[in-house]
Amino acid sequence: MCGRYSIVIEEEKLRRQFGESLQLPSENGALPTNYNVAPTQNGLVLTDEQPERLSLFRWGLVPFWAKDLKIGSRMINARSEGIVDKPAFRQAIRKRRCLVIADSFYEWKRVGKDKQPYRILPIDGSLLIMAGIWEVWRGPNRDEEPTFTYSIITGPPNLEMQPLHNRMPILLQDEQSQSAWLGKETDLPLVQKLMQTPDDGLLKSYLVSKAVGNVRNNGAELHEEMNLD
Repeated sequence: MCGRYSIVIEEEKLRRQFGESLQLPSENGALPTNYNVAPTQNGLVLTDEQPERLSLFRWGLVPFWAKDLKIGSRMINARSEGIVDKPAFRQAIRKRRCLVIADSFYEWKRVGKDKQPYRILPIDGSLLIMAGIWEVWRGPNRDEEPTFTYSIITGPPNLEMQPLHNRMPILLQDEQSQSAWLGKETDLPLVQKLMQTPDDGLLKSYLVSKAVGNVRNNGAELHEEMNLD
């Protein structure tokens, strides 16, 4: 699964990857920084509806038919296996796809009775682009202000993730796959083909502080490499 990640991104890097015309999500043009993005917090996404604009959506998909927002905390991830048939995801995977933008994600490796957190990021220093789906929720009577939510799609691990966990985010690290994922004309067979385990050799990881397990901790120290000693 993917239960925590970070958004520590330079605007220059974003524009190199997505173009100078990319619109930022805040009124003052500043990018949000979050070393410890947790479920129900806002994350950066590019949607198929507005691929030229970065948006801030709430992490944890809430289907339009849900009675309240609480269900979202249990739907931060969507398994690629069976996603096309599950009631909460089957419309979104066909009609509402997004790219979830990050610089890294965290995963906990079990060592005996202990769990050690690791930071995982692209080995080439590029942005981390995760496949996602999104929804808009307006309350049980469809009359409330809209809340936009998303899930990160996960699948089996690649070689470098296997020692850490048995799941990982689906990554879309090249322009062609990103464009296809957001494409309104992309058919379901191609969408399913894109939801594959990422290639080996894309990622690196290192041990970080257990402080990342507490959502109240949110600073540059969470990215510092730790020793097992």
